[in-house]
Amino acid sequence: MTKITSRDNSLLQRARAVRDGKVEKSIFVEGLRLCEEALRSGLEIEAVIYSEQIAKKDRAAELIRDLERAANKSGTVDEKLLASISYTRTPQGIILLASRPSTTEKEFKRRQPAKPLLIILHGINNPVNVGAIVRTAEAAGATGVITTAGTADPFSPKSLRGAMGAAFRLPFWIGGDYSQVIDWCRKQRIQTVCADTDGAENYTETDWQRPTALIMGSESHGLSTDEISAADHVVSIPMKGSTESLNVAVAAGILLYEASRQR
Repeated sequence: MTKITSRDNSLLQRARAVRDGKVEKSIFVEGLRLCEEALRSGLEIEAVIYSEQIAKKDRAAELIRDLERAANKSGTVDEKLLASISYTRTPQGIILLASRPSTTEKEFKRRQPAKPLLIILHGINNPVNVGAIVRTAEAAGATGVITTAGTADPFSPKSLRGAMGAAFRLPFWIGGDYSQVIDWCRKQRIQTVCADTDGAENYTETDWQRPTALIMGSESHGLSTDEISAADHVVSIPMKGSTESLNVAVAAGILLYEASRQR
Protein backbone atom coordinates (compact mmCIF):
# COMPACT_ATOMS: atom_id res chain seq x y z
CA MET A 1 0.00 0.00 0.00
CA THR A 2 1.25 3.45 -0.96
CA LYS A 3 0.11 6.74 0.54
CA ILE A 4 -0.75 9.03 -2.38
CA THR A 5 -0.52 12.78 -1.84
CA SER A 6 -0.50 14.25 -5.36
CA ARG A 7 -3.25 14.58 -7.98
CA ASP A 8 -0.55 13.86 -10.56
CA ASN A 9 0.23 10.42 -9.16
CA SER A 10 0.36 7.87 -11.98
CA LEU A 11 -2.23 5.58 -10.37
CA LEU A 12 -4.71 8.44 -10.01
CA GLN A 13 -4.08 9.49 -13.60
CA ARG A 14 -4.83 5.96 -14.76
CA ALA A 15 -7.97 5.84 -12.62
CA ARG A 16 -9.29 9.00 -14.31
CA ALA A 17 -8.53 7.56 -17.73
CA VAL A 18 -10.37 4.32 -16.92
CA ARG A 19 -13.29 6.28 -15.41
CA ASP A 20 -13.61 8.31 -18.61
CA GLY A 21 -13.58 5.23 -20.85
CA LYS A 22 -10.14 5.91 -22.30
CA VAL A 23 -8.67 2.51 -21.35
CA GLU A 24 -10.41 -0.13 -23.42
CA LYS A 25 -9.54 -3.21 -21.37
CA SER A 26 -10.19 -1.87 -17.86
CA ILE A 27 -13.27 -0.91 -15.86
CA PHE A 28 -13.83 1.53 -12.99
CA VAL A 29 -15.72 0.20 -9.96
CA GLU A 30 -16.73 2.45 -7.05
CA GLY A 31 -18.34 1.74 -3.70
CA LEU A 32 -18.14 -1.01 -1.09
CA ARG A 33 -20.99 -3.13 -2.46
CA LEU A 34 -19.78 -3.08 -6.06
CA CYS A 35 -16.18 -3.73 -5.05
CA GLU A 36 -17.33 -6.72 -3.01
CA GLU A 37 -19.28 -8.02 -6.01
CA ALA A 38 -16.30 -7.54 -8.32
CA LEU A 39 -14.02 -9.51 -6.01
CA ARG A 40 -16.63 -12.24 -5.47
CA SER A 41 -17.17 -12.57 -9.22
CA GLY A 42 -13.51 -13.35 -9.80
CA LEU A 43 -12.59 -10.27 -11.82
CA GLU A 44 -8.88 -9.62 -12.22
CA ILE A 45 -8.20 -6.70 -9.88
CA GLU A 46 -5.59 -4.29 -11.21
CA ALA A 47 -5.57 -1.68 -8.44
CA VAL A 48 -7.49 -0.48 -5.40
CA ILE A 49 -7.63 3.10 -4.13
CA TYR A 50 -9.33 3.96 -0.85
CA SER A 51 -9.67 6.77 1.65
CA GLU A 52 -7.97 6.79 5.02
CA GLN A 53 -11.37 7.18 6.71
CA ILE A 54 -13.07 4.15 5.16
CA ALA A 55 -10.13 1.92 6.04
CA LYS A 56 -11.05 2.38 9.71
CA LYS A 57 -14.46 0.71 9.26
CA ASP A 58 -14.59 -3.03 9.97
CA ARG A 59 -16.46 -4.11 6.83
CA ALA A 60 -14.25 -1.98 4.60
CA ALA A 61 -11.02 -3.00 6.32
CA GLU A 62 -11.67 -6.69 5.63
CA LEU A 63 -12.54 -5.99 1.98
CA ILE A 64 -9.46 -3.81 1.55
CA ARG A 65 -7.23 -6.58 2.86
CA ASP A 66 -8.73 -9.02 0.36
CA LEU A 67 -8.45 -6.54 -2.51
CA GLU A 68 -4.85 -5.66 -1.70
CA ARG A 69 -3.96 -9.35 -1.81
CA ALA A 70 -5.59 -9.63 -5.24
CA ALA A 71 -4.45 -6.30 -6.73
CA ASN A 72 -1.19 -5.44 -8.42
CA LYS A 73 -1.25 -1.94 -6.92
CA SER A 74 -2.96 -0.18 -4.02
CA GLY A 75 -2.98 3.31 -2.61
CA THR A 76 -4.59 5.31 0.17
CA VAL A 77 -5.69 8.93 -0.31
CA ASP A 78 -7.42 11.70 1.57
CA GLU A 79 -11.04 12.63 0.80
CA LYS A 80 -10.06 15.51 -1.49
CA LEU A 81 -7.90 13.33 -3.71
CA LEU A 82 -10.54 10.61 -3.80
CA ALA A 83 -13.07 13.20 -4.98
CA SER A 84 -10.74 14.07 -7.87
CA ILE A 85 -11.20 10.59 -9.35
CA SER A 86 -14.72 9.68 -8.16
CA TYR A 87 -17.57 9.80 -10.68
CA THR A 88 -20.17 10.48 -7.96
CA ARG A 89 -20.86 13.75 -6.19
CA THR A 90 -20.36 12.02 -2.86
CA PRO A 91 -17.30 9.74 -3.06
CA GLN A 92 -17.96 6.30 -1.60
CA GLY A 93 -14.53 5.77 -0.11
CA ILE A 94 -13.18 2.99 -2.29
CA ILE A 95 -12.45 2.52 -5.99
CA LEU A 96 -10.95 -0.37 -7.86
CA LEU A 97 -9.71 -0.84 -11.39
CA ALA A 98 -10.28 -4.26 -12.88
CA SER A 99 -9.77 -6.04 -16.18
CA ARG A 100 -12.85 -5.84 -18.35
CA PRO A 101 -14.71 -9.18 -18.58
CA SER A 102 -14.69 -10.91 -21.97
CA THR A 103 -17.53 -9.64 -24.15
CA THR A 104 -16.66 -11.35 -27.42
CA GLU A 105 -19.24 -12.98 -29.63
CA LYS A 106 -17.43 -16.32 -29.40
CA GLU A 107 -17.31 -16.38 -25.60
CA PHE A 108 -20.93 -15.26 -25.35
CA LYS A 109 -22.14 -18.07 -27.59
CA ARG A 110 -20.04 -20.63 -25.75
CA ARG A 111 -21.78 -19.80 -22.47
CA GLN A 112 -25.35 -20.14 -23.74
CA PRO A 113 -27.54 -23.05 -22.59
CA ALA A 114 -29.82 -25.11 -24.83
CA LYS A 115 -32.85 -22.91 -24.06
CA PRO A 116 -31.54 -19.35 -23.68
CA LEU A 117 -33.41 -16.26 -22.58
CA LEU A 118 -31.52 -13.32 -24.07
CA ILE A 119 -32.10 -9.60 -24.16
CA ILE A 120 -30.91 -7.46 -27.06
CA LEU A 121 -30.38 -3.76 -26.30
CA HIS A 122 -30.53 -1.78 -29.53
CA GLY A 123 -29.61 1.90 -29.41
CA ILE A 124 -30.34 2.40 -25.70
CA ASN A 125 -27.96 5.25 -24.95
CA ASN A 126 -28.80 6.00 -21.32
CA PRO A 127 -26.36 4.06 -19.10
CA VAL A 128 -28.77 4.21 -16.16
CA ASN A 129 -31.39 2.36 -18.20
CA VAL A 130 -28.82 -0.14 -19.44
CA GLY A 131 -27.71 -0.86 -15.87
CA ALA A 132 -31.28 -1.26 -14.64
CA ILE A 133 -32.11 -3.68 -17.46
CA VAL A 134 -29.00 -5.76 -16.81
CA ARG A 135 -29.88 -5.99 -13.11
CA THR A 136 -33.44 -7.07 -13.90
CA ALA A 137 -32.26 -9.50 -16.58
CA GLU A 138 -30.16 -11.43 -14.09
CA ALA A 139 -32.93 -11.41 -11.49
CA ALA A 140 -35.44 -12.77 -14.04
CA GLY A 141 -33.13 -15.57 -15.14
CA ALA A 142 -31.85 -14.21 -18.45
CA THR A 143 -28.81 -16.08 -19.78
CA GLY A 144 -27.11 -13.23 -21.63
CA VAL A 145 -27.19 -9.64 -22.89
CA ILE A 146 -26.44 -8.46 -26.42
CA THR A 147 -25.82 -4.78 -27.16
CA THR A 148 -25.62 -3.25 -30.61
CA ALA A 149 -23.56 -0.26 -31.73
CA GLY A 150 -24.90 2.96 -30.22
CA THR A 151 -25.97 1.33 -26.96
CA ALA A 152 -24.37 2.63 -23.77
CA ASP A 153 -21.49 0.54 -22.45
CA PRO A 154 -22.78 -1.88 -19.76
CA PHE A 155 -19.39 -1.56 -18.06
CA SER A 156 -19.34 2.24 -17.75
CA PRO A 157 -19.41 3.48 -14.13
CA LYS A 158 -23.06 4.59 -14.35
CA SER A 159 -24.22 1.33 -15.91
CA LEU A 160 -22.30 -0.73 -13.36
CA ARG A 161 -23.84 1.22 -10.51
CA GLY A 162 -27.33 0.55 -11.89
CA ALA A 163 -26.64 -3.14 -12.46
CA MET A 164 -25.37 -3.65 -8.89
CA GLY A 165 -22.97 -6.45 -9.78
CA ALA A 166 -25.12 -8.29 -12.34
CA ALA A 167 -22.82 -7.14 -15.15
CA PHE A 168 -19.96 -9.10 -13.58
CA ARG A 169 -21.88 -12.36 -13.88
CA LEU A 170 -23.95 -12.31 -17.07
CA PRO A 171 -22.45 -13.18 -20.48
CA PHE A 172 -22.27 -10.20 -22.87
CA TRP A 173 -21.92 -9.82 -26.61
CA ILE A 174 -21.15 -6.14 -27.10
CA GLY A 175 -21.29 -4.13 -30.31
CA GLY A 176 -23.06 -6.68 -32.49
CA ASP A 177 -24.64 -5.65 -35.79
CA TYR A 178 -28.44 -5.77 -35.49
CA SER A 179 -29.01 -7.79 -38.67
CA GLN A 180 -26.16 -10.14 -37.80
CA VAL A 181 -27.60 -10.76 -34.33
CA ILE A 182 -31.10 -11.45 -35.70
CA ASP A 183 -29.66 -13.83 -38.31
CA TRP A 184 -27.74 -15.71 -35.63
CA CYS A 185 -30.89 -16.05 -33.52
CA ARG A 186 -32.78 -17.38 -36.52
CA LYS A 187 -30.08 -19.96 -37.27
CA GLN A 188 -30.08 -21.06 -33.64
CA ARG A 189 -33.89 -21.30 -33.66
CA ILE A 190 -34.13 -18.61 -31.02
CA GLN A 191 -37.39 -16.70 -31.46
CA THR A 192 -37.05 -12.91 -31.44
CA VAL A 193 -39.64 -10.81 -29.64
CA CYS A 194 -39.87 -7.03 -29.69
CA ALA A 195 -42.23 -4.69 -27.87
CA ASP A 196 -44.16 -1.97 -29.65
CA THR A 197 -47.17 0.11 -28.63
CA ASP A 198 -48.92 -1.08 -31.81
CA GLY A 199 -47.99 -4.73 -31.29
CA ALA A 200 -50.89 -7.04 -32.15
CA GLU A 201 -49.94 -9.73 -29.63
CA ASN A 202 -50.47 -9.31 -25.89
CA TYR A 203 -47.18 -10.13 -24.18
CA THR A 204 -48.86 -12.72 -21.95
CA GLU A 205 -49.95 -14.72 -25.02
CA THR A 206 -46.39 -15.26 -26.25
CA ASP A 207 -44.75 -18.63 -25.60
CA TRP A 208 -41.74 -17.49 -23.59
CA GLN A 209 -40.77 -21.06 -22.76
CA ARG A 210 -39.10 -21.37 -26.14
CA PRO A 211 -35.50 -20.20 -26.68
CA THR A 212 -36.07 -16.45 -26.82
CA ALA A 213 -34.32 -13.16 -27.48
CA LEU A 214 -36.19 -10.06 -26.30
CA ILE A 215 -35.36 -6.91 -28.28
CA MET A 216 -35.59 -3.49 -26.61
CA GLY A 217 -35.15 -0.35 -28.71
CA SER A 218 -33.95 3.15 -27.88
CA GLU A 219 -35.69 5.34 -25.32
CA SER A 220 -36.55 8.08 -27.80
CA HIS A 221 -37.66 6.35 -31.01
CA GLY A 222 -37.74 2.62 -30.31
CA LEU A 223 -37.18 0.31 -33.27
CA SER A 224 -37.56 1.20 -36.95
CA THR A 225 -40.25 -0.40 -39.10
CA ASP A 226 -37.67 -2.67 -40.73
CA GLU A 227 -36.21 -3.68 -37.36
CA ILE A 228 -39.67 -4.54 -36.04
CA SER A 229 -40.44 -6.53 -39.19
CA ALA A 230 -37.32 -8.64 -38.63
CA ALA A 231 -38.68 -9.94 -35.30
CA ASP A 232 -40.75 -13.11 -35.04
CA HIS A 233 -43.23 -11.60 -32.58
CA VAL A 234 -44.32 -8.01 -31.93
CA VAL A 235 -45.95 -7.72 -28.53
CA SER A 236 -47.62 -4.93 -26.62
CA ILE A 237 -48.09 -4.18 -22.93
CA PRO A 238 -51.65 -2.98 -22.16
CA MET A 239 -51.75 0.45 -20.50
CA LYS A 240 -54.55 2.43 -18.90
CA GLY A 241 -55.08 6.16 -18.71
CA SER A 242 -53.36 8.54 -21.11
CA THR A 243 -49.88 7.02 -20.84
CA GLU A 244 -48.41 6.46 -24.30
CA SER A 245 -45.33 4.46 -23.38
CA LEU A 246 -43.30 3.01 -20.54
CA ASN A 247 -39.70 3.60 -19.58
CA VAL A 248 -37.60 1.07 -21.47
CA ALA A 249 -36.22 -0.50 -18.28
CA VAL A 250 -39.73 -0.87 -16.83
CA ALA A 251 -41.03 -2.44 -20.05
CA ALA A 252 -38.07 -4.83 -20.17
CA GLY A 253 -38.75 -5.85 -16.57
CA ILE A 254 -42.41 -6.64 -17.27
CA LEU A 255 -41.54 -8.78 -20.29
CA LEU A 256 -38.62 -10.57 -18.65
CA TYR A 257 -40.70 -11.49 -15.64
CA GLU A 258 -43.45 -12.88 -17.85
CA ALA A 259 -40.80 -15.06 -19.45
CA SER A 260 -39.59 -16.07 -15.99
CA ARG A 261 -43.15 -16.85 -14.84
CA GLN A 262 -43.80 -19.12 -17.82
CA ARG A 263 -40.49 -20.88 -17.44
